[in-house]
Parts: sequence; structure tokens; C-alpha cells
Amino acid sequence: MLTIKQNLRETIHGGNPDRYVDQYEYLAMVPDPVIMQSEFPKNDGVPVRNAWGVYNAWPPGTPGVFPVHTPDKIVVKDITHWKDYVKAPPYKFPDAAWEMTLGMASKIDRNEVFLSGMVFPGLFEQTHHHCEIQNTLINFYEEPDSVKDLIKYFRDWELNYAQELVDHLHPDALFHHDDWGTQRSTFMSPDMFAEFYQDAYKEIYGFYHSHGVELVVHHSDSYAATLVPNMIDMGIDIFQGALTTNNIPELIKNYGGKISFHGGIDNGLVDRVDWTKENVAKYTRKIIGECGKHYFIPGLTAGGPGSTYPGVYEATSEVIREVSKEDF
Repeated sequence: MLTIKQNLRETIHGGNPDRYVDQYEYLAMVPDPVIMQSEFPKNDGVPVRNAWGVYNAWPPGTPGVFPVHTPDKIVVKDITHWKDYVKAPPYKFPDAAWEMTLGMASKIDRNEVFLSGMVFPGLFEQTHHHCEIQNTLINFYEEPDSVKDLIKYFRDWELNYAQELVDHLHPDALFHHDDWGTQRSTFMSPDMFAEFYQDAYKEIYGFYHSHGVELVVHHSDSYAATLVPNMIDMGIDIFQGALTTNNIPELIKNYGGKISFHGGIDNGLVDRVDWTKENVAKYTRKIIGECGKHYFIPGLTAGGPGSTYPGVYEATSEVIREVSKEDF
């Protein structure tokens, strides 16, 4: 029987896996001092200010944290003067601050799974978290030079953070968040994405790959099919969060071997207050049957192991294991 790590490699390289990859089983994610310097909101909807000065809240019954953009809480009031508003938090911490992270990492069997760093939010999310989403999309057209300067600032900070992460943790994988669309469309065209973000991401993901990181797993639980060629160019190995609106079987047919897809079991369809094991099984079996054994990792589309409603994630894994026994 292959290890989890070996089975993942066989799956994404078109080899001989001996079972389906079970959701996030291949990633052992550990927090670091940079992430931990920001207080994480409680699931009560109360806004919390992070280390960047952005307010976030986690409303009850929702899958995660969202930026709060009431007029008094928008960080960047004028994109042409963003330097007056944006203040980056520290990315460099003393070795003592890394002790908890390294202690957690020492307990992980790296022959079995990929030790993974975590980075969130990503470059696009940082932009609209600071500026508000509607303002950001308008700024792409009205003040592109100022937006590009701001993105470069975020890129430079991320590259410095990346250096600290690889120097201290030496991860096998990177799990990086940045949502690029809604359920039906991307927030920008591929050409606009390339103009504003692609080169910055090529630098960031290229840095990780050149420093021993085998897997770059990018989370965007959205429609992003039109950006898959961009993802390949940027060095993304796995597009995690792929909703069924992306037509994953078609993406596998067109791009399998260059990139793999993790998701296909939309949280909106199964992770509900009225969830049932039968409904979970219906959608899990359907997407596995459509996508097959290569270049696809079945799983919920949320940006981490777990579910909004207790039991859904575990029920999904149970079905994946059942289908593995049937198909292998």
C-alpha cells in the first residue's frame, strides 16, 4: 500500500495510485508566527482587526472569515495615496517565536504526508481587503498604476515572508489562499489578471519551488476555469476549491498532467444545515465517477479540512474511502 504522499504523487502525475486521495489528507499544515500575530475572529460575527489593520468577521453559519467594509473600516480611503494607509506587519521573528511551529512540525511524519506552510490572504484578497471589493474593481480601470504599486508592495512583503518560512520550516508544500471569482465567473478577465497579478505570483511560487517546496496548492473556491492556463504558468500544482461550475472533467481532459484539481464536492450543495449522508454520497460519487483516478482529488471545496456543519467533512471522507474500495 502506498503512503499518502506516494499516492498523491501517483495521482497528480498520472501514475498508478492505489486509492483516491481523501480530501486534505496529504497536507499537514502548521501555523507560523506571521499568521499567528493576527487574532482570528470567533464565529460570532464580531469584527476583529488583524495585523494589517483590516477588520474581519466570521458570521455564524458561514464557512469562514470575511472582511468588514463599513465606511469607517475601509483601510485605503484613496488608492492614489495608499502609502498613507497601508502598513505591513512584521514578517521577521526571532527563533524563539518559531518554537511552537517547529514543535508541531517535528511530530509530522514527512515520509507519509507533505509538511505544509500556509499563506492567507493572497495578493488579490489583500488588495480588496484593504480597498473594498467594488472600489478595487473600479481602481483596476481608473487608477491601474496605483493598484500595481500596491500589489508590488504586497508581493515584496510575501517574498520576504517566504524567505522566513523556507528558512525556518523547510516545508514540502505551500497552501496559499486567494479567491479569484464567484461561483459563476472570475472577478477579472485572464488578460487583466495577467496584467496585475500573474508576474507577482510567478515570482512568489517560483521562489517556493526553487527552495525545495514540491507542491504549490492554491485555494480559490470559485469559478476559475478561464484562469487555469495562468495557474499553470504561475507554477500552481493543484487548484484546490474547484467548484463543479468549472466543468472539472473538461479541465482534466485539457490540462491534466500540467495541473491537478482538488474539490468538486461543492460545500453549497452538501454542507448545509439540513445535510444528510445520502446527499453527501450522491454528490461525492457523482464527481468521482466523472473525473476518474488521475489529476483529481475529491473533496469539499472549502479552504481547509472541516465543514461548516459538524459531520459533513467526515461523511465525505467515508464515501471517498468506500468508492476507493470499489474502484481499486
